[in-house]
Amino acid sequence: MSDNDGKKTLGLRGGSRPGQVKQSFSHGRTKNVVVETKRKRVVVPKPGAASGAGATSPAAGDPKKRPAGISDAELERRMKALQAAKARETEEAEARAAEEKAREEERNRRREETEAKEREEREREEALKAKAEEEDRKKRDAEEAKKSVKQPAPAADPAAAQAAEQRGAGKAASGPRKKDDRGGAADRQNRNTKGAARDDGRRSGKLTLNQALRGGGDRHRSVASMRRKQERARQKAMGEQVDREKIIRDVQLPEAIVVSELAVRMAERVADVVKSLMNMGMMVTQNQSIDADTAELIIEEFGHKVVRVSDADVEDVIDQVEDKEEDLVDRPPVITIMGHVDHGKTSLLDAIRNAKVTAGEAGGITQHIGAYQVRTDSGAVLSFLDTPGHAAFTSMRARGAQVTDIVVLVVAADDAVMPQTIEAINHAKAAKVPMIVAINKCDKPAANPDQVRAELLQHEVIVEKMSGDVQDVEVSAITGQGLDELLEAIALQAEILELKANPNRAASGAVIEAQLDVGRGPVATVLVQNGTLKQGDIFVVGEQYGKVRALVNDQGDRVSEAGPSVPVEVLGLNGTPEAGDVLNVVDTEAQAREIAEYREQAAKDKRAAAGAATTLEQMMAKAKADEDVAELPILVKADVQGSAEAIVQAMEKIGNDEVRVRVLHYGVGAITESDIGLAEASGAPVIGFNVRANASARNSANQKGVEIRYYSIIYDLVDDVKAAASGLLSAEVRENFIGYAEIREVFKVSGVGKVAGCLVTEGVARRSAGVRLLRDNVVIHEGTLKTLKRFKDEVKEVQSGQECGMAFENYDDIRPNDVIEIFEREEVERSLD
Repeated sequence: MSDNDGKKTLGLRGGSRPGQVKQSFSHGRTKNVVVETKRKRVVVPKPGAASGAGATSPAAGDPKKRPAGISDAELERRMKALQAAKARETEEAEARAAEEKAREEERNRRREETEAKEREEREREEALKAKAEEEDRKKRDAEEAKKSVKQPAPAADPAAAQAAEQRGAGKAASGPRKKDDRGGAADRQNRNTKGAARDDGRRSGKLTLNQALRGGGDRHRSVASMRRKQERARQKAMGEQVDREKIIRDVQLPEAIVVSELAVRMAERVADVVKSLMNMGMMVTQNQSIDADTAELIIEEFGHKVVRVSDADVEDVIDQVEDKEEDLVDRPPVITIMGHVDHGKTSLLDAIRNAKVTAGEAGGITQHIGAYQVRTDSGAVLSFLDTPGHAAFTSMRARGAQVTDIVVLVVAADDAVMPQTIEAINHAKAAKVPMIVAINKCDKPAANPDQVRAELLQHEVIVEKMSGDVQDVEVSAITGQGLDELLEAIALQAEILELKANPNRAASGAVIEAQLDVGRGPVATVLVQNGTLKQGDIFVVGEQYGKVRALVNDQGDRVSEAGPSVPVEVLGLNGTPEAGDVLNVVDTEAQAREIAEYREQAAKDKRAAAGAATTLEQMMAKAKADEDVAELPILVKADVQGSAEAIVQAMEKIGNDEVRVRVLHYGVGAITESDIGLAEASGAPVIGFNVRANASARNSANQKGVEIRYYSIIYDLVDDVKAAASGLLSAEVRENFIGYAEIREVFKVSGVGKVAGCLVTEGVARRSAGVRLLRDNVVIHEGTLKTLKRFKDEVKEVQSGQECGMAFENYDDIRPNDVIEIFEREEVERSLD
């Protein structure tokens, strides 16, 4: 026995054991690594440590093992709490297990119901399919039987007979048979396997354009396509009509049309139309336009009829139907107040409305068309239009007369008939509307109403006091004198006119004013003339269109609709329309957009035609005229459309044959950075009328040196532009004759040439002045003096009655008795009237 027998190796109990782990690396490389594995230490409690649920801790029975400071009662209480907590945990675990079991049973039940429904659906579809196949087979057999009766059967062919027998056997084998559960389950499993494979194949990879155009390849039918196929099979089995007869439509075709719109008019799929165009070699999308000839080929290919229409036919959708007599109801009259500036038009309307509008106008003059509704004491509703009276707003007054029913001509009793009063009379006569003369300011001591009536006779306005048919009322906006009589006269005139409109039709109206509001966008003041304009209506107005987002009355309140003769602010336009444009409600937004685009293009073509010269001679004449005329370019931005137009018209009147004002651009809204860029490129100032430049525009103007001028009164604007244009006029040169001299002798001086010995007979001779040489009162030379001497000294001037010597610059043909005329030139600045 060796010395090591009976001895154990020194080591830890339950130590590590050697093992091997296989490591995997990239490119398929592996490596075996020797590792040490440790066994998990298991702690086994000592016998009697916890003998059961009712057993107590050793500390409970052994006071030595009890923690210090804990009594028997406290220890017992803690043990009871511990047992109660364990009991609660057990109950909660059992409740969770029961709830989980109930959920699992509910899931199994729902899954079984779903499978049962799917199984019933498949069986029903299989039954319908089998029934359809049986009916098809019966129909084919009946048709074959009819054919065999009509013509004798051919000679029997053994091979054909054998093939027929095989086909019959195959049909018998594929016919309806009794299905057992095992066979049905196998069929369903086979179908599910095929469906899964089909889904995987359909969802793998992407469908390219070439594959879609070829229509073949690996493309699989979609779920929707399979459902449509099943629906057609069901309808066929039930005996319903499957194939609908194709509807041939008359497609209206303009000069150009968008592909998607063409598909809508043909009631065809957009994808089919695009595919047809691609087959024709045109790679277009649904949002691109095609010409009429190409669209006609597409329409004929789909089997429809082409109806060619012109671009102007797009406006035929606007309702132009005449209203029936029974549909017409009474409407309030529209009254326009006209007259000369500062004759009290707005003040008179203020007195009627009990409002203060004049205080809000810059300079105390009306510069916009205001639309208001007034209810009289008798209950009558009147719609008033307050037009400006300044000469620059002639066009605005013209628009006011076009939409009005009655014109109230305001004439100041202390000022009589003025130029704008005459213009208002002409507008009223051109519009063929009745007129009522309101002689205002009758409370002033200098008032003379009879003089006003007499001066109106010169313009063919005969008032009732002069045995005429025009009503006249003496009023005072300050004291309220005659206001009731004026309203009675308006009501009487409206009753005579019998104003009626149909409120139950598509609305139409006229734009009185338009502006670009910073917070609300484009806003148009519209006077509804027929129908009822409602919130949500789609409309077209001039070159703009939109949908009524909100309606605001003259009191600033939102309303849901506006009837005939009601002025409202309309929100929801895509752009700012022109004042005077007509608003019409249409059915769809596509129609509104089409009409607006046509009008915009027509306006562009008209402007291009007006600005283009037709012949070479006209182009040369225009170029020559432009060279001779100096231009002052300006940019105009105003708060409303009417003010911008009035400013442009006033600018066109400034100038003469030598200078003119050219408005490069005018618009509505704040001055923007793009306006500054245009002004810099053209070297023009920017004029803002009741608008301001935004921050970016101001910074850009400071950097680029563009001048921005702000105005709120049109008088100041016109005066400043006129003064600036006057600076472009070339100065007028005037000649002032300052003296005459007569040549007595002619001397030859070396180094100088011929020198005339002269006597100044009149005025004074100056060295710096211009001279003319007269011979027999005919000018033979004009130039300057080379020398002017008195005796031997060079002098600046020689007075009358003294002798001097003169020599001309570059001219020697001087003779005795010639007369020298001495003059000075003076430049005089000119100004535009």
